Amino acid sequence: MTNVAVISTNDRVYGVNKSFELLGINPAKGRNVVLKPNFNTADPPPASTDMDTFRQIIVKIREMGAKSITVAERCGPANTEEAFKKKGLYELAEEFDLEIVNLSTIPEEEWVMKNPAGNHWKDGFLFAKVFDEAEVVIETCCLKTHQYGGHFTLSLKNATALVPREGFDYMKELHSSPHQRKMIAEINSAYKWDLIIMDGIVSFVDGGPMEGTRKDANVFVAGTDKIAIDAIGVALLRMLGTTQNVSNGPIFEQEQIARAVELGIGISSLDEIEFLTDSTKSEKLVGQIKAEFTK
Repeated sequence: MTNVAVISTNDRVYGVNKSFELLGINPAKGRNVVLKPNFNTADPPPASTDMDTFRQIIVKIREMGAKSITVAERCGPANTEEAFKKKGLYELAEEFDLEIVNLSTIPEEEWVMKNPAGNHWKDGFLFAKVFDEAEVVIETCCLKTHQYGGHFTLSLKNATALVPREGFDYMKELHSSPHQRKMIAEINSAYKWDLIIMDGIVSFVDGGPMEGTRKDANVFVAGTDKIAIDAIGVALLRMLGTTQNVSNGPIFEQEQIARAVELGIGISSLDEIEFLTDSTKSEKLVGQIKAEFTK
């Protein structure tokens, strides 16, 4: 079983705070935390992480007694350094004494080769050492579709940035492969994480990851299991009215999710999720989410 917090809200600070409160976990105390946002570009949410959400996650990690916080990310197709500046990341780093790692500019020795058995990458893939060696990994993702073959980009897809882009052919290999969605899941077999917070206040129900049709979902979803987070995310997208690719078939047969299940990354059915809520409104939303798994 895995606990997942589902919070019906349009208040990002409340959503972050209640996520930590309901889950009742503190992976950060006395430890070095590596924080992974979704800065695919600097476009407005849900194209990229909302900075109110991101700031409040940092506030909570600090309150929980983190020894240090490192933010590590790369963008694509946007220039990472420019996106960091547009997002106001460096001002945030100064305020909270954060270390910033631009994964687009780190040297080759800061990557480690991963070649899991049975993976669909031609020769395996390089993976960011900062995440491979991290004491604690906390991630935040958005609720959106992906028009370039991923079908959706939630917590599993968020790990794509941990494979290099500049100077390597990995993204070309990924986007040209018929196994793209399986390969996304396989990146997640390379490391461990401690917490995922999905900001679903605004979603893309088509297009994505940079632009699409926006719909208000007004929800935060948080937990430690990426399969659970993404399955719920797919259910939410279906409730909002989304693409045919995201709408087709049982949720656990979506290729990213199915491959992640095969790899033992997390749960394999809805029955393994213990939903945690903060209100009758959130409880009603959970009922609607569960109904999507029976369609």
